[in-house]
Amino acid sequence: MYFHLLGLSALVAAVNACTGTINSLNDVSSAVKCTTVNINGFTVPAGQALSLSLATGATVNLNGNLVFANKSWAGPMFVIFNGNGHTIDGRGEDYWDGQGSNGGIQKPHPMMKIKISGTFKNVKVVNSPAQTFSFGNPGALTVSAITIDNSLGDQPNSRSGGLPAGHNTDAFDASTTDLTISGCTVHNQDDCLAINHGSNIVFTGNSCTGGHGISVGSIDSDVTVSGITISNNKIINNDQGLRIKTKSAASGSTVSGITYTGNTGSGLRKFGVLIDQSYPDTLGKPGNGVKLSGVNFASGNVLSVNSGADRVAVNCGSSSCSGTWNWSGLKVTGGKAGPVNYKGISGGSY
Repeated sequence: MYFHLLGLSALVAAVNACTGTINSLNDVSSAVKCTTVNINGFTVPAGQALSLSLATGATVNLNGNLVFANKSWAGPMFVIFNGNGHTIDGRGEDYWDGQGSNGGIQKPHPMMKIKISGTFKNVKVVNSPAQTFSFGNPGALTVSAITIDNSLGDQPNSRSGGLPAGHNTDAFDASTTDLTISGCTVHNQDDCLAINHGSNIVFTGNSCTGGHGISVGSIDSDVTVSGITISNNKIINNDQGLRIKTKSAASGSTVSGITYTGNTGSGLRKFGVLIDQSYPDTLGKPGNGVKLSGVNFASGNVLSVNSGADRVAVNCGSSSCSGTWNWSGLKVTGGKAGPVNYKGISGGSY
């Protein structure tokens, strides 16, 4: 189950100003020679990939619904374009067992690996087996009007031992630069956004329901994250609202310039804001190998946590957090005060 979209004009010897139509995998090789590629609805056979190597400037239109037939394999699933409001169905219910990509049934993930620049917009994805989108765009990419609906995974099934069947269903995993994600709607069981490395990433005007919130991390060794803007998002019934998580064993990494503006959150089950350098533990012994600075809450961040949840928790290593963090634009209500071990935070109501 794999949809892979590449913008690779160097691989195309001759590009024709024509329109290519894909009704099955047999049509792909001839259709991608054209500057306009139309994908009509069809079922991708089990265990096979829809992979498009496109010329720079090519336009891809999804003109019908795509369904990926079921097979347990490593994936990933897919890539594009302008989806014109059509649906891509990953048939997650055939894979879900409450374990996600951690074990159990082998699940193709990510469902869609996006390696294009330009725009990717207007498509609905339902029932991803595990992680949905992974971005590694070679140039500036704007992603907009995407709906990811894994709400069916909230319910247990016969394989999940009473747990929600969907797991590790991250919506957007970003390891890239110059990426903007806006106006998207997500219902899932893991991070709405997870930034693993990169810079100049904007996540704005999105709605996130049911998962683990909006995350920077988890941060591993020898990576840099900088220039991140998280603004005007709605976070509903998630474990956390806004989170930065760095691995306790990581070294040689820096995270800086994270700005939050105008985000709202309600029904947050565990934390309003969580900054934790002990991942994969939560509020365990933090490491010192990831240098964290410039975490600021500008105006209008208003979060509400459930009874028993921590409003804010900050767990920095002994020498890894630095500078003055301006939190004057943060208000968190409900729950209880959480542990905060960094003294460089200024302002805020929590």
